[in-house]
Formats: sequence, C-alpha cells, structure tokens
Amino acid sequence: MSKGTTYIPIYDFSPSVNAGHLKQILPLLVRHNVAANPINYAIWYDYVAGGNPTLNKAVDSLLAENKAFDSDNSVELYKSHICNASLESFEQINRQLHKVIEQATSAIKETYNKAEETNDSFQKKSVILENFSASDGLKTILEEIIQETKALAMTSQAMQTKLTEANQEMEQLRTELAQARQIATTDGLTGLLNRRAFDMTLAEIIEQSAPDTACLSMLDIDHFKRINDTYGHTIGDNVIKYVASLMKKHAEDHHHVARYGGEELAIIMPNTSHEKAVEISENIRNAMETSRLQRKNDNQSLGKITLSIGVARLQPGDNPESFIVRADNALYKAKQSGRNRVIHS
Repeated sequence: MSKGTTYIPIYDFSPSVNAGHLKQILPLLVRHNVAANPINYAIWYDYVAGGNPTLNKAVDSLLAENKAFDSDNSVELYKSHICNASLESFEQINRQLHKVIEQATSAIKETYNKAEETNDSFQKKSVILENFSASDGLKTILEEIIQETKALAMTSQAMQTKLTEANQEMEQLRTELAQARQIATTDGLTGLLNRRAFDMTLAEIIEQSAPDTACLSMLDIDHFKRINDTYGHTIGDNVIKYVASLMKKHAEDHHHVARYGGEELAIIMPNTSHEKAVEISENIRNAMETSRLQRKNDNQSLGKITLSIGVARLQPGDNPESFIVRADNALYKAKQSGRNRVIHS
C-alpha cells in the first residue's frame, strides 16, 4: 500500500499481498462501473489496502452520493489523496532554495574578493622584495606562496563560475516549482481553483475574516445531466467552461473562483458585503440566462441554460464545513423552488 500522500507513492511489492488486493479490486471496478485505467486502479488499490483513510472516506462519500467515477472525480481523488504535490512542500522548498542561493552567493563572492585582495598584496610585496637581497631559499618560499595565492584566486574564480551555473539551475527549479504549484491548485478544465485549493483558501479566509465580512456563493448548472445526455460530455465540458468565464468576469479581483466538483462551482468572497455577494451572483445568473450557446459544428442552439445559486455570509463560529453547508442549503432551496434563481441565507 502507499505510505501517505507524497510526490511518489511507495507501495508494497510483495506478490502475495498484491495478488490478494487484485482479487478485491476487480470486483469493485465491475460493481461500480469504473474504468480499469492506471489512475482508477491506483485509487482502488489504496482503497482495499486500507492504509489511506482520507481516500477511503472520499471514495465512500462519492459512492454514497451516487456520483460517477468519471475522469474529473478520479483525477481529483488521485491528486488529493495519492500523489499529492502539496502546496506546503512547494512553498517550503521555494523559501529554502531562495535562502541557499543568497547565502552561497554571498559566501563565494566574499571568498573571491579576499583571494583577489591577497593576491594583489603578495604581488606588490614580491616587487618590493625583488629590490632587496635575500637568500635563494627565502626567494623560493616567497615564489611558492605567490603561486599558491594565484591558484587560490583561480580556484575561487572557478567556484564563482560554478555557483553562477548552479544559481541559474536553482532559479529554473524555482520556476518549475511555481509552475507545479499552479498545476496543483488549478482545475484542468476551467482554469479555476480546484477543490483542494478551494478548501485551503476557504479555511484561510475564515481564519482571517470577521463575521459578516465574507461570503460564499455556490453555483450549479440546472439540468446538467440532460445537457450531457443530449449533446455529449464535450458539449457539457464547454458549458462548464463558459460558466467559469462568466464567474471570472463578474467576480471581483480579490475573490477566489473555484470548481467545487462536477458542474458545481463556487466563489469565495472575502471583504464583501452580503448585498454585494448577492448582486454578483445575480449578475452571473442573469448573464447565463440571457446567453444563447450553440454547437460549433452545426450552430445548433443548446437552448436556455440556467444556474441555481446559493449565497451564505460568514457567521460567528463558522468553520469551512458549516459555511459550505449553509451555502449548499441555499443552493438546494434555489433548485427546489424552481431553479434559475439566487437564494441567500
């Protein structure tokens, strides 16, 4: 089984152990209609191995809600619970690299400068000594010292060159880490924050915000299953991307727009009044209602597509779960009362 969530999971390579897992995994894949691809196999391997309780809880929750093991859910489970490029690790490595670069650069520059000064000093003294008579032995010693000093300066210069190269490599690594951090926090379809980044951001906002100074808006595309069944998943994905573009357009710069899961999206709104949060949500809902999307290949209209939205304001004693529950309950009421509306609590 894998040992926790890290960059590269570590598994038990015992043939007998893995044979036992295989006998459990295959029936589960068939029972839950899960594609037997490497990502799904890794998920169910960890599930039956029982060494990843957070994964098991997430899988059980998915099953309880009768959600499909589609590519989005599978990839999200894999990234969050199996091969997790943690944001905390990225940030820590970034800080450590920056500190190493600064310290090494400073140390090598100081060494090089001192070697140069020493070499200059010996060169001047050697000129002076040439004007005085001295034994051959003394002159030989002085010449050796001068040569060693020159060698020290050359070694220091070579070290500085290597440091410059290493510095460039570390800067490249920092860039790659920043890109990896971006990938780890971004939903691949929409470019919004993914679920894990949403959870982390929401927890931070709640910790930093006073009651009534932050809001959460949860959005769901009405009758999305019908869109997928009628036009196919590619069109469904394009609809989700279009809704995401509307959210980014109407949300304010300091807001955090995320894909919560499937066709459900969210906006975390720090430093935002309840009235403003409702206004933004209404703008998004209205923009979607008045949009007329068409298929690109034949310009066939997809008909009117609408959104149901629930808005909640931060209350005293809130934690991420209670905050989400209230926004989700408001979203549920919006759907139950006819869809295509904003309900706030």
